[in-house]
Amino acid sequence: MTNEFDVIVVGGGHAGCEAAAAAARTGANTLLLTHKIATIGEMSCNPAIGGLGKGHLVREIDALDGLMGRIADKAGIQFRMLNRSKGPAVQGLRTQADRKLYRREMQRELLNYPNLNVIEGGVEDLISDERDGVSSVRGVITGDGVSYYAKAVVLTAGTFLKGLMHVGETKTVGGRVGDPSCEHLSDALRRLGLRVDRLKTGTPARLDGKTIDWSKTREQPGDEDIEPFSFMDDKINVPQVLCHITATNAKTHDVIRANMNRAPLFSGQIKSVGPRYCPSIEDKLVKFAERDSHHVFLEPEGLDDDTIYPNGISTSLPADVQDAFIRTIPGLENVRIIRPGYAIEYDYVDPLEMRRTLETKKVENLFIAGQLNGTTGYEEAGALGLLAGVNAALKAEGKGREFTLDRADAYLGVMIDDLITKGVDEPYRMFTSRAEYRLLLRSDNADMRLTDKGTEIGCVGKERAAAFSEKKRALLEAREKLKKIGGTPKELEKLGFSVNKDGARRDGTDLLAYGEIGWDDLAAVWEELKGTRKDVVEQLEIEAKYKGYLQRQEADIRAFRKDEALIIPKDVDYRKIGGLSNEVVMKLSKVRPETLGAASRISGVTPAAVTAVLGYIKSLKQ
Repeated sequence: MTNEFDVIVVGGGHAGCEAAAAAARTGANTLLLTHKIATIGEMSCNPAIGGLGKGHLVREIDALDGLMGRIADKAGIQFRMLNRSKGPAVQGLRTQADRKLYRREMQRELLNYPNLNVIEGGVEDLISDERDGVSSVRGVITGDGVSYYAKAVVLTAGTFLKGLMHVGETKTVGGRVGDPSCEHLSDALRRLGLRVDRLKTGTPARLDGKTIDWSKTREQPGDEDIEPFSFMDDKINVPQVLCHITATNAKTHDVIRANMNRAPLFSGQIKSVGPRYCPSIEDKLVKFAERDSHHVFLEPEGLDDDTIYPNGISTSLPADVQDAFIRTIPGLENVRIIRPGYAIEYDYVDPLEMRRTLETKKVENLFIAGQLNGTTGYEEAGALGLLAGVNAALKAEGKGREFTLDRADAYLGVMIDDLITKGVDEPYRMFTSRAEYRLLLRSDNADMRLTDKGTEIGCVGKERAAAFSEKKRALLEAREKLKKIGGTPKELEKLGFSVNKDGARRDGTDLLAYGEIGWDDLAAVWEELKGTRKDVVEQLEIEAKYKGYLQRQEADIRAFRKDEALIIPKDVDYRKIGGLSNEVVMKLSKVRPETLGAASRISGVTPAAVTAVLGYIKSLKQ
């Protein structure tokens, strides 16, 4: 096999899987380098995909012909639409997944993917050179000294860069349990001038389900009417299971508090910052001291696996303390711990070093994706990996094309903008609240927002493009039918619809705007509406009922796009712009925003400063 490729992707986690597939799908001869082929697609922490905000990202990955949604549909053993009682903008699909099934299906996909080679090998160094004062990456070197060359390299090393695991006072070097750490790659990144820092994440103990008293827990069933993640799937064929809920109590908290001096998080042993929105149980007791109980979700790890993941009690306390506090929880009094929980510290690259394409600003041909960007979660990693993989393929193509998404395009655009304008001081997690235009960025319309963009850039395959084309045809046909039905208030009253007696004719879309009128009500009167696709019905109902809000958001987006269209020269000297404080000059020089809109979102950059930058750019053009 040749040692020369268009794109090399380092790491076989969720970011690496999507990056490698996306690069190959976009036409690049791609190499995926990973420590172990057997752990490609491994769910290192919780056995679940999706959730609030995260479910939107999975749909966006799928809309761009990525893998995560389709693999989740093949491995999901309990599907639930979270926030179902709330509006469509904040609903999020989540599935409990069978770890073994997910890993197997991901490996089956990647090991047979066109344009993609997969080789085992741990990368420990980068091949780089400097031309005209600009550093460029040309390839990678594995731990056993083999060199591979490429036109673009995507690093997706997850928690493996100088990974250090903590269980109480015990420290173990490794990227996760059973896997080695990558000890030298972050040194190579520092030599190239990139800012590298440390973050922390953690995981709970794994429990033997055969030793749990399920009668003391509460059942948590999944949805009966299951909605798949992928726009390409219309049903789920995997058997579904129950999850269960229990909770900590005063005894649990007493045990933990009595051993806080042995907690690495508070003893000074761990110095890096963990995710605020997914804290360890010991951290919860400090931050939420007034709470006398915390939910513990008992989640099965597989159909033929008795292992249970106790979501909600992530910890790095010593193994004996974990055993003691877990046994105070109802249903877990006699439980056997298969493996204790642990925290892991790892290196990441400051995301302020990235462009919107996820290529580093200081080093050409080098792309960073996943937890290495300072994020946490499979979904965030997968989405970033996909965009980095597409852009690496376009970079290798050499035609100057780029694929970028902004805050009005996708949750992926929101995440990238947050990362490259604000940076991180803790692992970044996606929430619906982060998106200003969330009513337009719904999970149901991810394909309408993104699939055409993906097709145009070359990362959407023929099968999906054809399926999407058929959906667009069905939507157009259904809209035309809605225009033709309806009537005056008197005519509608005879048909069973009560509207204002203002004499104005209302069509089908107008009628759907009424909260009490749904598609089925219209189809009961107008036969031609029967048999319309479920996904088309859902989208048209949402568009009708939220029409006024959607129009306002579209107006906001038009204003937003004016600033996003104004590109800031990458070599602009902010010290030459009058009216900027030293602090603002320092922030703008550090972040190097690519657009005026991005500049306005940097913390501490005032509207007056943005106006000064705008005036300076205009003067340069003149």
